[in-house]
Amino acid sequence: MTAFSYIYKKPTAVNQRFYSLDVFRGATVCLMILVNNPGSWSHIYPPLKHAPWHGLTPTDLVFPFFLFAVGNALSFVMPRLEAGGAAIFWKKVIKRTALIFLIGLFLNWWPFVRWQEDNLRFIPWVNEEGTRGVRILGVLQRIALCYFFAAILLYYLKPRKAFYVGLVTLLAYWAICYTGNPADPYSLAGWFGTEDIDKKILGTAHLYKGEGVPFDPEGLASTAAAIVQVLFGFMVGDYIQKKGKNFEMVTGLFVAGVALLITGFMWDMVFPINKKIWTSSFTVYTSGLATITIATMIYMIEFRGYKGAVARFFDVFGKNALFVFALSAFLPKGLSLIRLGDGVNPWNWLYTRVFRFIPGDPRLPSLLYALCVITFMWMICYWMDRKKIYIKV
Repeated sequence: MTAFSYIYKKPTAVNQRFYSLDVFRGATVCLMILVNNPGSWSHIYPPLKHAPWHGLTPTDLVFPFFLFAVGNALSFVMPRLEAGGAAIFWKKVIKRTALIFLIGLFLNWWPFVRWQEDNLRFIPWVNEEGTRGVRILGVLQRIALCYFFAAILLYYLKPRKAFYVGLVTLLAYWAICYTGNPADPYSLAGWFGTEDIDKKILGTAHLYKGEGVPFDPEGLASTAAAIVQVLFGFMVGDYIQKKGKNFEMVTGLFVAGVALLITGFMWDMVFPINKKIWTSSFTVYTSGLATITIATMIYMIEFRGYKGAVARFFDVFGKNALFVFALSAFLPKGLSLIRLGDGVNPWNWLYTRVFRFIPGDPRLPSLLYALCVITFMWMICYWMDRKKIYIKV
């Protein structure tokens, strides 16, 4: 019997805490901060870059792993949401979705002004030409949308039917991608989502422009497959709770993870693994890697008893995950307004005045600076943990 077949049994739930899941979530947030805060975007080691288009790097795993962790966490709170009834469910889900989405939108607009020569100018929602404006979507916004739709599917359809809906969604997304432009369906220019959905609903001015053209890697169209990432995370979390802490559970996770990994790898041959348009093969492949990673952590931490310095380091991040991720975006953008001369501000001072002059490969000081950011954020999280301050959204 395969690992996934256990998910749909209904044994008595095992009320056990899995420290390893907290470590997994914390490690994911830590890596998100690391890859988002190099000393210089011009000097980054290849594993800390996203794949240019098709393909996968370690950095490309961070966001799907976090969505997987969102699904994991949802599996622990869903029983309480179900027990509270529909009114409580909708109140909590809508509130959490709105807060996460609005925090993401706030961070996109923050600090609301920018330097133009020697003057601070207000950043308009959209400029007079209608070509540029505040980006509507982003990482937190995608988390909010994926959480919202996954929670609804799981609440009303229950895990078994939600799982099947997820599989249909992945197949339908593949079909829509291909039929949208059969000549070149998976390229930046040929992908259907930008012209047919994102530009029409969000407007060109509010899309990401980092690819050189209006294209949003967290756009609406590609969110469909990302929702399934949360569903897979939920299934794994639900399975872990129902099976309890035993070797049968860990073995089941490894089997399921390998099955997903192989499926994603084979699917890549016809539907390329691609984070930027979040292909179905990307969802399946990264879910397999996340499942194997969680199984390994459970074995090492829960069974072998490893709860050393590394585990404790990541666990601190996991206790205030969304807060510290938002803070790591809030501080650099805000402090960039304070000019210290020659393009230096309080946030980049350490890199531009110290690390940048380290001889040798320029990627090393850029990485050292990112590690300093991680250390700084960890100190904040550690202090909050000591004070029992946990900011939940």
